[in-house]
Amino acid sequence: MRQVLTSFLALHWTIAFALLAVLCIDGNRGVAAALGVLGVPIESARFVNLENIVVVASLATAFLVVAVLFFWAFVETLINDAANPGGDSVARIAFISASGVLSLILIGGAAQGINGLFLVVAVQMAALLASYVAMLAERRSVVVSDEGEFHAKAHNMAKAAAHNSLLSLISGRTGPTPRGGR
Repeated sequence: MRQVLTSFLALHWTIAFALLAVLCIDGNRGVAAALGVLGVPIESARFVNLENIVVVASLATAFLVVAVLFFWAFVETLINDAANPGGDSVARIAFISASGVLSLILIGGAAQGINGLFLVVAVQMAALLASYVAMLAERRSVVVSDEGEFHAKAHNMAKAAAHNSLLSLISGRTGPTPRGGR
């Protein structure tokens, strides 16, 4: 069974972080524009020196790494089966990396004096957490439904074996014992 929600969420976060990485690369207003897309008012980030090449390069690289991790998780959901026990490790790493990048933005923004950053990062972290929980729930529901199918097949096989045994007893045919007795 395909994981529709998991693949959609992984693709969504891939696109979101890739767009943030592209926005950071823009020369004179890159990081401010990326923070604006996240929800930080541009006025609060206007007076801070965000054009530093170290800030721009490190933030763009961090966003790009997170986007690649989410894309890897997307491809893995398309290729691998949901019953694979280690299948969510890449998604887990992607969510941890995204949370780490957002935490570093919060710490760096607080050090620079950017106002309104805590609420924005809290909302983005809540969205990441909700996405991760939804992905885990979908994976577990697929695994449970597969186990349910397994139990249903085993139950049907046991019923068929009991039915065949009862028919052989009624008809008087010999059973699996070599003497044919009971």
